[in-house]
Amino acid sequence: MTQDSFFKTLLVCSLQIGSVFFALTAHAQNTSEIGLGLGALSYKGELAPEYRIANNRPALSAFYRKDVSKAVTLRGNILAGLLRADDRQVQGLNGNPMPLNQYRSANVKGSLYELGGILEYNFFDYYSKQVKTRFTPFAFIGVAGFLAPVRTQFTGSYTSPEQKNTLIGLAVPMGIGLKLGLSTHWNLGAEAGARKAFSDQLDNVSQQSDLVANRHDQDWYYYGGVSISYTFYKIRCPEVTKGEGKAGR
Repeated sequence: MTQDSFFKTLLVCSLQIGSVFFALTAHAQNTSEIGLGLGALSYKGELAPEYRIANNRPALSAFYRKDVSKAVTLRGNILAGLLRADDRQVQGLNGNPMPLNQYRSANVKGSLYELGGILEYNFFDYYSKQVKTRFTPFAFIGVAGFLAPVRTQFTGSYTSPEQKNTLIGLAVPMGIGLKLGLSTHWNLGAEAGARKAFSDQLDNVSQQSDLVANRHDQDWYYYGGVSISYTFYKIRCPEVTKGEGKAGR
């Protein structure tokens, strides 16, 4: 994806999310949150065909969440973390090395920075006054842009110069989470999700020979973590109608 097409796509998606926001704010709740998260980032692609706990690396997030109805919240999210993967960690049946991964013996190191807009669906009314303990599971989906400066080295029988690249791409975050009220203002959260990256260049392998590259499968990355957030309550004053205003004079 070129930078021009990426920014055009991101603009269209942002406008669509904005239209949803303005449509929902007609019935908006009077609460919003700011929060920080700590978790792990992991990559899935040619150097890691499936999710591996060993590939988890530290990641931080910051977000602003606005409750626009009892069920729906919108979240602006910033995510930053490290990326690591190594062909030599991929194992086949009975723990034997995979021939292609062993021949290529590539490893990727880098970082990833993401800015996204996310729509969350809460299964329970989190701010209901009829419950003593505020709690809800939620599902989320959104759109995000990311920047990923990465470096890939090939140390096996397949030889290639070290590859360095700073990828600008588009991703779709999706996943599930939980939110628990610790007090009137403080909340504890947890989430786990996947990001589909509309690119196969996150690991710099797709530019290599067809002998070692699979250009028909795009990359993914995962984030899971916990968060703490603070709720702001907005108290609305009752509106005074024209008739009421005249009567008070």
